[in-house]
Parts: sequence; structure tokens; C-alpha cells
Amino acid sequence: METLTALDLSDALPDDGCAGTLVGRAWVPGRISGPSVVAIRDDGVYDLSELACTISGLLELDAPAERVRRAPGRRLGSLAEILRNTGRPARDASQPHLLAPCDLQVIKAAGVTFAASMLERVIEEQAGGDASRADAVRQEVKALIGDNLAAVRPGSAQADALKQLLIKQGLWSQYLEVGIGPYAEIFTKAPVLAAVGTGADIGIHPESTWNNPEPEVVLAVNSAGTVLGAALGNDVNLRDFEGRSALLLSKAKDNNASCAIGPFLRLFDATFSMDDVRAEEIQLRVEGGDGFVLRGANSMSKISRDPLDLVAQAASRCHQYPDGFMLYLGTLFAPTEDRDAPGCGFTHKLGDVVTIRSPRLGTLRNRVNLADRAEPWTFGIRALVNNLAARGLLSNPL
Repeated sequence: METLTALDLSDALPDDGCAGTLVGRAWVPGRISGPSVVAIRDDGVYDLSELACTISGLLELDAPAERVRRAPGRRLGSLAEILRNTGRPARDASQPHLLAPCDLQVIKAAGVTFAASMLERVIEEQAGGDASRADAVRQEVKALIGDNLAAVRPGSAQADALKQLLIKQGLWSQYLEVGIGPYAEIFTKAPVLAAVGTGADIGIHPESTWNNPEPEVVLAVNSAGTVLGAALGNDVNLRDFEGRSALLLSKAKDNNASCAIGPFLRLFDATFSMDDVRAEEIQLRVEGGDGFVLRGANSMSKISRDPLDLVAQAASRCHQYPDGFMLYLGTLFAPTEDRDAPGCGFTHKLGDVVTIRSPRLGTLRNRVNLADRAEPWTFGIRALVNNLAARGLLSNPL
């Protein structure tokens, strides 16, 4: 495959540049190389290991955004230099490169949180994961229940009445259950430390023939259940596997390199708040080596459940996350545009470059590969703790 589209300053940063509090993780070379928490500033990228040696630990500090702004840090280089090295297929091991901006947090995801994509999940189910049947099933489903369920508030009396009607019509679905029922779908997207960052390959299961990107906002939540910031994410999805059976969700969602988060984590401060998350407009562009271009969007203003409701359903007296969690909020985007055969919709091809951008969160860019050909995930929790110990960092907040 060709080299990944270059990562550079032309679009990596949010529209307001470094005006907000941007943090991330970088692999830092040295006598003992390893991952460090970094701050992204106008004059460069700064190692904040003395403030916290993990993003999880940083988010446990009081007023983390203020602490990040006050911390001097150690300059690692310019963002432009580090981005260039991050986007190279063969990185310069003597220079830093960016990683996913999360570490010890559990990676959770909320599914079926937008009405339009909810209908596509129903279509996948009714088609049994067969892309060639999707268009015919789509027309049948829309003829029976319409294509706009946005006005139905999940868990309401109206939603329950619709459920009873659809049961009578034989059209009730497990996706409608979590889409308009009282309980959201919250699942574990990937293991701790398994997420890839901007510039990395994303992985598609080699047996999948119907799959797509899912451009989303990802919230960063600490152990107390407090949301402290957000990043962009690609919840890579296999429509054929999940359509055959919901019990194949782990196969559809959790493959090597199938979870991308980045490019940075923007912490809440005077420039960025939860209301900005609620209003964020996310743009998607997929560029294939065959000349195919797919464009899409995810408008957070159209989400069916408020982000804080999803956080409350993820973390409660029944579910605790002592190291915090990252929460994908779901997507409005579900591609139906034909790429090859008529009526078969969109699916990825190797080498596709997926660009996800929003005004306040910057650009996450990844190239599509097979999960068994993408860089293997070998740096887990044991490796992280051993690495931090060897670097003498365990005296700092973990």
C-alpha cells in the first residue's frame, strides 16, 4: 500500500489552533524509550511526565486543564515535526511520534444513539449481514416505520407505544430496543491501551466484506464519572458480522487496530465545554486508491440521548471505572452510497485514507489495512508499568 497521507499543521489542529488545552500521548525516544503525557502548545509539544505519567492520572488531578497550562514541561520538538514522523510508515525511531490520547481508561462505546443510524442497524439485522439485500430491506423497513424517529424520546411513553405497535407488525428489533427503549447500548469497544492514534493503520477483519468507518466524539471521563474533555474517534465497524448476529458484536467491533482516537484530547476550559460537544459537527472523508471519495457527517445536535445521560448509564453504582473511561458517543453516519455493485452500498478497500475532522477537535486521519496486517498490539498494562518503573516515573501520578 502507498504511504499514509501526510500529517501536517494544515488541518491537524482545531480551528482555533492551540487556544484550548490540548493534551495527548507521544512515544518519546531516550535511553529507555516510552510513552509520555504531552501538552500541545503554540511553540511545540511538551513532555508533562513530571505532572502525570498517564492521561488517566492527569484526569484525576484537581483542575487538570489549569495544571496543564501551568506545567512547564520539557519541549520535545515542534508539532509539525512530530506529526510528520507520526504519519510515516517507517518512523524515525530517534524522534517522537503521537499515540492515542488515552491509556489506562477502559474504552467504552454507546451504540444506536442516532435515529438515522438506528434504522441502518435494523436493516443490517433484517438483511442478515448481506450487503446485496440491504437496499431492498431498506425500502421495506422505511415503508413500514418511516425514516424519521428523531422525535421519539428514548424511554418515553411514546416510545413504548411505538414498541407495542412494531411488535404487532413483527418488526421489533434489538436495535430499536436500545435506540428508543429506556436503556442505552453501552459496550466495551477495545481493551485498555489498545486504541491507535492519528497516523496509524486501522484494522478490518480479513473475512469482512461489508464494513465502514464511524466518525464520533469520544468523551474522557475520570473515576468519579466527571467528563473532563473530548477527542475524535473512529469506531471501525463490520456490518456483515454484526448483521448476522448481535452476539458477534465483539468480532464486529474489537479487532486489532479497529479503535482509533485522536489526534489530541481537548480538556474542558474557558474555550471548550460540554455544550460545545453537543453542538459539534463532524466531517468524514474517505479517499480510496481507486479514486472513490465518500463524504459524510455526524451532527451531534441530532443525538437521541444527551451525552451526560450516556455517561450516567455507563458509570453507576453497578459499573465502576477506577481508572476512568473513554466513551464513544455513537454516530449519525451510516453509508449507503454504492461503491461497486449497485445496491451493495459502501465498504472499505485496503489503502483507504479516512479523515475525520471537527472544528473544535482537529483531524484524526488513518489508513485502512487488515487487522492481521496492521501493527500488532504488544504494549499492554504490564509493559507500561514496567516501562514507567524503568524510567523512574512511578513517583508521579499514575
